[in-house]
Amino acid sequence: MVHRREFLKNSLWLGGGAAFAPPSLLADGKVRSANDIVYLGPEKVRLSRLAMGTGTKGGRGSSAQTRQLGLHGLADLYRFGYDQGVIFWDSADSYGSHPHLKEALKHIPHDKVCIMSKTRSKTADEMRKDLDRFRQEIGVDYLDIVLLHAVREADWPEQRKGAMEVLAEARDRKLVRTHGVSCHSLEALKTAVRTPWVQVDLARINPVGAMMDSDPDTVIGVLREMKKAGKGVIGMKILGEGALRDRAREALQFAMTLDCIDCFTIGAENRDELADLIRRIPEASRG
Repeated sequence: MVHRREFLKNSLWLGGGAAFAPPSLLADGKVRSANDIVYLGPEKVRLSRLAMGTGTKGGRGSSAQTRQLGLHGLADLYRFGYDQGVIFWDSADSYGSHPHLKEALKHIPHDKVCIMSKTRSKTADEMRKDLDRFRQEIGVDYLDIVLLHAVREADWPEQRKGAMEVLAEARDRKLVRTHGVSCHSLEALKTAVRTPWVQVDLARINPVGAMMDSDPDTVIGVLREMKKAGKGVIGMKILGEGALRDRAREALQFAMTLDCIDCFTIGAENRDELADLIRRIPEASRG
């Protein structure tokens, strides 16, 4: 992969309306695709390079995807992505997208896709209830990836010890394949590096620092430590939650030059957007 310093050497910044010029080609010369198969983290969970995000402007049980597409529309988008080889489905309790997953799974076997969800549980009792409810809402016996959602505190392992213990037990019982954390502060991200329980981290990263926990160089340094520790890293906010929508090619190429993320999630809001994204990823990797 091209190192960040090399990327910046080839970049052109023009103030507030900066244009960042991507490197001419990824260092290994390989073309990346949305449907590339990646084996994530120590448990080697099989998934696609691109995850179908469902949490754009999400919270309090809904998101842009669930509001605009509804139950059958979002389920259809999941199935469309699956037909293109995008087998990594990103959801969360706070997005309200579990029923939509269940609808999609009426036509696609669970073992053909990787399902990620997220919980705000802190205690053991809350986590047990969430795991039972999540599996019922999605209609599955197990979940592939479960993350503690949007943690910000530096001492989050102390605050969420009970939930973490239950997730570890669930992994031993094969109710969860792997677990980790979604970080929303630099302090939380640094703690995740040092925490052996974390197998997978979901981190905000893009070339201009939009919706991120710190500047790109700082975050990249922490994520490299994460990878050295043997953890799987999923990138999010690749397009800065829309801030880089008009510069998607450069933002995607930036993500694919990084040696510190394994895959990334982006929330398309309809078939055309998802098809365009799938098309853009290999084009961007060619330089």
